[in-house]
Amino acid sequence: MKALVCKEFGPEDQLVVEDIDAPAIQPGHVRIDVKAGGLNFPDLLCVRGQYQFKPPLPFVPGTEGAGVISELGEGVEGLAVGDKVLFNTPVGAFAEQAVVPAPAVTPIPDSMPFDAAAGLTIVYGTSYHALKQRAEIKPGETLLVLGAAGGVGLATVELGKAMGAKVIAAASSDEKLAVCKSHGADELINYSTEDLKARIKELTGGKGVDVIYDPVGGDYAETAFRGIAAGGRHLVIGFAAGEIPKLPLNLPLLKMASVVGVFWGAWAGSVPGGHKQNMDELFEMFEAGKIKPHVAGTYRLEDFIEGFNALSGRKAIGKVILTP
Repeated sequence: MKALVCKEFGPEDQLVVEDIDAPAIQPGHVRIDVKAGGLNFPDLLCVRGQYQFKPPLPFVPGTEGAGVISELGEGVEGLAVGDKVLFNTPVGAFAEQAVVPAPAVTPIPDSMPFDAAAGLTIVYGTSYHALKQRAEIKPGETLLVLGAAGGVGLATVELGKAMGAKVIAAASSDEKLAVCKSHGADELINYSTEDLKARIKELTGGKGVDVIYDPVGGDYAETAFRGIAAGGRHLVIGFAAGEIPKLPLNLPLLKMASVVGVFWGAWAGSVPGGHKQNMDELFEMFEAGKIKPHVAGTYRLEDFIEGFNALSGRKAIGKVILTP
């Protein structure tokens, strides 16, 4: 089968596309003919050897995808050959076939295209868990989304709106903010040309924001936190800016606010019932038109470097998809 292969940790331009043996089916697993794979920031870190999980070399990167079940391993129940599904996996999605544990496979609605499904699990799963279980966001609260035009950011804009929050989208260009507006953002901040803290104060009448969704880190984290409301929650998602910020701990004290870590993968693995409930609710939102996964670009495996560059250069608006 054709696959994208990482033979040594380093820059993504060292990856190669080649024919390799398809993985063997195992008990409790399913074989999926992959139609689309979702590219995520952790995939960049993984091939560079900078992620907390380092797979043995060589490996096929890719943590999520969508396709059609072509084979069932011994003992698998509740799934069938021919089912349209999405899946998440530590590695292996960027190939023509993937063998995945059955609990990591979820049937998708017939109305959901493969490219949308391939970009759903991680970005919407992370964002929904963050807002629902970690922030316990309530209707009428104000949500600030940093990096709002990225994969998780745009998902959060939609979910925040669907959950009844007032959504302020912050991004680095007017083009990105226009997409955020079309996905439901109530207010916009261009933090390349505007003072983030001053705009937060202006847009909230001095109260501050109740919830901050932060996949960016860097200098924006502290600036945003200084605009948080009393009792607010700052959700730590990731560090796309590259720098892990060091927040002065007097700020949570003075603001009576919380810094809340979000590790969706660990939670989904330890609370599978909660994860399934979240996914079921996301499918309901999709079919009701409340969420519309935005595909920034679709790239063939042979053109993987363009897709990786779109993500690493923070040029992508929405989700980057690779297709075998």
